Amino acid sequence: MSVGNINVTRALERVEAMLRRDRSISPALRGMIELLVTIVNLMMAKLSVNSSNSGIAPSKDPGRPRGAKPRTRKSRRKPGGQQGHVGTTLEWVAEPDRIEPIAIDRRTIPPGDYKPVGYDARQVIDIVITSFVVEYRVEILVNGQGRRFVAEFPASVRHRMQYGSGVKSQSVYMSQQQLIPYDRIREYFHDQCAILISAGSVFNFNLEAFVLLQPFESFLLRKLVQQLLLHADETGIQIDKKLHWLHCLCNERWTLFFPHARRGGEAIRAMGVLQHFKGRLGHDHWKSYFQLACSHFLCYAHHLGELDYAWVQDGQRWALNMSLLLLEIHSATTDADGSLDDATALKFRARYSNILTRADRQCPARSPQPGSNRRPAQTKSRNLLERLRDFETETLLFMTDPLVPFTNNQCENDLRMTKVQQKISGCFRSFEGAQIFCRVRSYLSTCRKHAIQATEALHALFEGRLSDIIARLE
Repeated sequence: MSVGNINVTRALERVEAMLRRDRSISPALRGMIELLVTIVNLMMAKLSVNSSNSGIAPSKDPGRPRGAKPRTRKSRRKPGGQQGHVGTTLEWVAEPDRIEPIAIDRRTIPPGDYKPVGYDARQVIDIVITSFVVEYRVEILVNGQGRRFVAEFPASVRHRMQYGSGVKSQSVYMSQQQLIPYDRIREYFHDQCAILISAGSVFNFNLEAFVLLQPFESFLLRKLVQQLLLHADETGIQIDKKLHWLHCLCNERWTLFFPHARRGGEAIRAMGVLQHFKGRLGHDHWKSYFQLACSHFLCYAHHLGELDYAWVQDGQRWALNMSLLLLEIHSATTDADGSLDDATALKFRARYSNILTRADRQCPARSPQPGSNRRPAQTKSRNLLERLRDFETETLLFMTDPLVPFTNNQCENDLRMTKVQQKISGCFRSFEGAQIFCRVRSYLSTCRKHAIQATEALHALFEGRLSDIIARLE
């Protein structure tokens, strides 16, 4: 890495070489210099990390003004739908909810006799937001002996006054799907529907959904264990101002979110899926996943970012060559319908190994200090090199297995709204709130992947028809 006209990386390498050669330096001074070199390395590494060469969000790029959007290349395309785009249009409704006949003002036409011969019509699609009160009146009968018989209220009607499934489902939808804060949901119901609810009621609706979704979560866990391929990832969340982890297991049909205080094996076991899973698991090389007895594949989005860092910041040409090779393999695999033949795969593996062999000369491992048996800390580029070499099978699995994708982006996409929630609310106030969020979002995300709308799924939940939704998910 360079600052101005100074190549800091090379300067540090010269200092380290001088330390190895010079035996006259006292142990105390040598230790101090090594500490300073380590601090400079850490500071330069932190300054050089951004969203293009690591997993940090673009909003946290160094030097980016607060609230500024990342720069994008200006497109030459005209605004609106592009050629070949399948657009959407309003469809004619055969049975409108209300018909407004409009008669001709006879004063605007010449005098004479007229007879109606038809009409022309136009439709306006609108919404009506209002409260709707249903009163249940159960019949009471008395026989000749004065004994009373009273009909039963529906099982869902338990109180003299209560909120209906529509209010509950809309509240949970706005809170858990659209991530609107509780107080703003309260304002919406008051201003738009003239319904008085409290922030506590919104929380109670979410809690009720959480309890009702217990059968769905059990069903989801069984389904995930049976899958041929899953993506796994985790992201940090704040619960009561303390760091926790939100874990995600998913594929194109199923989504499970799970909060836990730990990131590693303890959380993985608590989820209750991966210890029984025997399919293909995609992740970003978090070591805890390698303890699982399943096939592994690694995310190329992370590899390409790290290779970009090694090339741009550390000047490692092998990283550029590897990045170009991986993209070439991806293109070839796509053209071959997701799987290369053995001969082509063998050629790519040979090129892959050759690049890493040359990389060993460009980026050698650091030697232990004289008199020390400890393995010295390696550079980020060296660690990446060793990982690509030691996990070649997992890195190149996408090349020959048609089920394995190039990236772990499915999990990244499913987790994205979690970060939005954290930006809006700052943190979860309690672990219970995080559990509610995860279970409800798991349900809504899975339903969306099966073309079931969120409002439909929530209405069915609060009306006691969850079994119908689960049957559609089977």
